[in-house]
Amino acid sequence: MSVQERKQRERAERERLILATARELAEQRGWDAVTTRRLAERIEYSQPVLYSHFRGKREIIGAVALEGATEMAAAVRAATSAEDDPRARVTALARAYLDFAEHNPAVYDALFQLDGGLAYAQEDTPEPLKDAFAALLECLAEVAGDGVHPGLFTEVFWASLHGIATLTRAGRLLPEDAAQRVELLVDRLALV
Repeated sequence: MSVQERKQRERAERERLILATARELAEQRGWDAVTTRRLAERIEYSQPVLYSHFRGKREIIGAVALEGATEMAAAVRAATSAEDDPRARVTALARAYLDFAEHNPAVYDALFQLDGGLAYAQEDTPEPLKDAFAALLECLAEVAGDGVHPGLFTEVFWASLHGIATLTRAGRLLPEDAAQRVELLVDRLALV
């Protein structure tokens, strides 16, 4: 291995450590607790080293969001691939999405609530974000209904899931009605 390759590998490892530490800290104490000073202390590198990887917290949030988009897309695809029936696939998609939001609140916030400097629904949208939307679209396109644009239907279904996830987390919806909410959403929106 050349010196250049070793340095690139070490840089990638430091970057993974920074992101993993930021995620862990955000999951434990919220994004307000994630500061460059605190991250530098936890990873035992100086702040200038941290800044050599990321220009600041906003860029770290964006990188965590991209990781989260990849993870969410994989979770949705895994859940939907096990189902043959379109209705069961849509139900599995909704559950996987809501489970991801519930079990990864800081990552979910990085994706959808915080400014990570990422472009959404534009030409320069990063591939992981496009792929996360594609994971939803792959399943939902077949239940959009005649004359309904599949992308638009996916946006509406996704917005509904986001609303459920956000309101549930805020304690505005009763957790015991979660399964019934998913069934109602699938019954009313998905034409299967």
